[in-house]
Amino acid sequence: MDIPADFTASETRCESILDRMAPISAQIWDSKYRLKTETGAPIDQTVEDMWQRVARALADVEKDPVQWEAPFYDALRDFRFIPAGRILSGAGTERRVTLFNCFVMGDIEDDLGQIFTHLREAALTMQQGGGIGYDFSSLRPKGALVRGVGADASGPLSFMDVWDSMCRTIMSAGARRGAMMAVMRCDHPDIEDFIAAKREPGRLRNFNLSVLVTDDFMKAVELDSAWDLVFAGKTYRTLRARDLWDKITRATYEYAEPGVIFIDRINKRNNLYYCETIHATNPCGEQPLPPYGACLLGSINLARLVRDPFEDGAHIDETELAGLVATAIRMMDNTIDASGFPLEQQRKEADAKRRIGLGMTGLADALMMCGLRYGTVEAAAQAKAWAKQVERAAYLASAKLAKEKGAFPLYDRVKYLAGETISGLDEDVRAAISQHGIRNALLTSIAPTGTISLVADNVSSGVEPVFALAFTRKVLQRDGTRTEEEVTDYALRLWRAKFGADTALPDYFVTAQDLNPSEHVRMQAAVQAHVDSAISKTVNVPEDISFEAFQEVYLDAYRSGCKGCTTYRPNAVTGSVLEVKPQTSAVPAPQAIHDDVSGLLVRADRLVGATYKLRWPDSEHAMYVTINDIEQDGVRRPFEIFVNSKNLEHYAWVVALTRMISAVFRRGGEVAFVAEELKQVFDPRGGQWAQGRYVPSLVAAIGDVIERHMLETGFLTLENDRLPVQGKKAEAAVSPLGSLCPKCSQPGLVREAGCLSCLQCGWSKCG
Repeated sequence: MDIPADFTASETRCESILDRMAPISAQIWDSKYRLKTETGAPIDQTVEDMWQRVARALADVEKDPVQWEAPFYDALRDFRFIPAGRILSGAGTERRVTLFNCFVMGDIEDDLGQIFTHLREAALTMQQGGGIGYDFSSLRPKGALVRGVGADASGPLSFMDVWDSMCRTIMSAGARRGAMMAVMRCDHPDIEDFIAAKREPGRLRNFNLSVLVTDDFMKAVELDSAWDLVFAGKTYRTLRARDLWDKITRATYEYAEPGVIFIDRINKRNNLYYCETIHATNPCGEQPLPPYGACLLGSINLARLVRDPFEDGAHIDETELAGLVATAIRMMDNTIDASGFPLEQQRKEADAKRRIGLGMTGLADALMMCGLRYGTVEAAAQAKAWAKQVERAAYLASAKLAKEKGAFPLYDRVKYLAGETISGLDEDVRAAISQHGIRNALLTSIAPTGTISLVADNVSSGVEPVFALAFTRKVLQRDGTRTEEEVTDYALRLWRAKFGADTALPDYFVTAQDLNPSEHVRMQAAVQAHVDSAISKTVNVPEDISFEAFQEVYLDAYRSGCKGCTTYRPNAVTGSVLEVKPQTSAVPAPQAIHDDVSGLLVRADRLVGATYKLRWPDSEHAMYVTINDIEQDGVRRPFEIFVNSKNLEHYAWVVALTRMISAVFRRGGEVAFVAEELKQVFDPRGGQWAQGRYVPSLVAAIGDVIERHMLETGFLTLENDRLPVQGKKAEAAVSPLGSLCPKCSQPGLVREAGCLSCLQCGWSKCG
C-alpha cells in the first residue's frame, strides 16, 4: 500500500487500517495476533478490534478502567506504540498464556534431581510461550568425579541436549514457540566444547549460545596472559587467554555462534546491583535477568512519529514522544498485574522489581525520513538523542507512577540513586525519583521486532538498519499456484508517494549490506548509552572480512561500551545465499522431465541412489531406507523413497509415509522441509540415543536419514543456525534474501537483532 507522505496518526480514520495494510502485514496479523475461536473463526474482525481488546485488558487493572481505556487505545492506534507479540496475541483472551516475552530460569544446582526439576520448570514456561535463558556454568565439567556413585560427570553439554529435546517436544505439541538461550562462563572447564557444540550438524538447534566474558578475561586477552579454567575452586586446565579468544571468535566467524556477553559490565551498570547478580540473558540478549527474572517488552515506533518527512525540517516532536512514552510505561506496568506466570517464583520476582523493557523500532526509517544515513556520526548522534528522550520520559513517568501507586518493593532510595545508570540521568529526573521513588526498577531495552515491525507496515526492525528496501515475495494460493508481490520498506513507500517511484533515491537510503562493521557498532553503542538493560542487534560483516578484522569488531564493541556483541558473516557453513555443494557422486543422476499434463517430475527407467541401514530398539529387524535421485538444473535432488524390513509391525504406516513423501518429492520445488518435519515427530513411548544425541521417534530417525542423504548429495547445505537449507545451482542468480525459511520454505531467512526471522512469512526463531 502507499501511504500519503503527510499522513499522521491524528487523522480521523474513515476505514479500518486492515483495508490499507500490505498483504504480508495482513497475513501475519491474521496468523499470529488476531484473536480467533478454537475453530478458527475470527473474533477480532479488524486490527482496531485487537487494539481495543488490548487497551481494555490493560486498563482493567486500574481503579478507574474507563479513564484509561481511551488513552491506551490512542497509544496503540496506527502502531505508534507496539507491545510485544505476547501482549498483542494474549491480552484480553482469557487464555492460559503469559504476556511476558522472556525469562531467565533459576540457578541449576549441580545435582541430578534438581537438574530435572529445572527441566520441568523450563517446559512449563515454554508451554505458555515464554522464551528462556539458562546459565549452564553451575554444572560440573565432563569427566569430573560424581561422589557417592563412583562415576564421572557427563558435563553440562549432555544436559543441554536434554533441554534441546524438551524444546522440540513442546514445539511438536503445537504450542507457540519460545526460544532458548544457553550461556557459559569463559572460565568453565568445558568452555571449549561449548564453543564448538554447533559444529555438529543438528545439535542444540533450539538454543542460541553466548559466552559470558568477564573484564578479567578481556584484560588477559589484551596482555596475552594465562587463563585458568576453574570449577568449584579447582583449576582443571590453564591456557593462553588469546587462544581461547581465538576459538570463540573463530567459531562465530565460521558459523555465527556463540555470541559474546560482557557480563561484568552488565552487573556494574545494573540499577539493582545491590540486590541481584545477573549471569544469563533471555534468548536474544536484550534482557539480562536474575534467576527467575521476567521481562515484558514493547516498542515506540519512531517511524510513525516523524513530521515533515524528507524535508529540511523533518523531526520528531519531543512533547508527542514524551507523552506516548508515558502512556506506554503505564500500559506495561499494568501488564505485570494483568499477566499470568508459568511459575510462582517468576511472579514473585516480577512483583518485587516490576522490571519492564520499553524500546524503539523504526529507527532506520526515521533516520532516512530525517535525511540521515544510518551508521554516520550524525545518525548516531540523532539516535542517541532519541534514546535519551525515551529514557528521560520513561523514568519521569515511572517516578510519577510511584507517587500514585508506590515504588517497586525492593526500592532502596540511597542505593538506587547511587547506581551508575541513575547517576547519569538529568538532575530533575533524579530529583523526581528521590522524592517519589520509582515504580519500575529497570525501564528500557531494545528487543527484536521483526514480526511486529512487518505487521506495523514493514517499518525497520528495532535499531537495525533496513535489511532490504524492496523484495519480491512468493505467495502460495489455495489452488497451489504462486503469485508474486513486492514488499517495500515503509520509508521507501513514503518517498515514492511524495516524489514518485522513478525519482532517484538519496544516498541515505542504505541497507545492512551497505554498512561497514564499525558503523553497526557505532549505532549500537550510541543507543546503549541510554538503555538500562541491553540491546539485541546484529553486526553484519562481509563474507571476505579477514579473521583479524572480524575479531576487531568484538574489541570495538567492548571498548565502545556495548554490553554484548552478535555478528553475522555469510560463508560456506552459515550461508546467506542459496547455493549447493559440489556433487559427491561420480554417477550422474537421470535428468528430470516434467509431465506436460500434471506438471510432476516423470520417473526415468533407471535412477541412482543410496540405501541406509536403520536400527530401532523396539524392532528385532533393521530397516533399510532407500532414496533415489534425479538431476534437475544441474542439482541432484530426491525423487522417491522406500523403506523395507522383515518386521511387518509398521508395514501400513511405513508404506503410506513413503508414498506421501515420494509424492511430495515428485512435485519438485522446495522439498527440504520434509526431513525437518519428520524430525519433529515424537513417540510418546520414548525415543533412543543414537550417535551421542536423542532421536525422538522412528519417524524422526527416517527424517534424519533423508536429511543426511540430501546433505551428502549436495541438495542441502547448512546455514548459520546449522539448519539444512535447500540448495540451488551454483551458477544460478544469487538471492539477496538469504536462506530458506524452515516454516514456509521460501528464501528470506535473515538474522536481525540477534534472531533469525523470515521476511516472507514472519516466522521468528525468537517466537
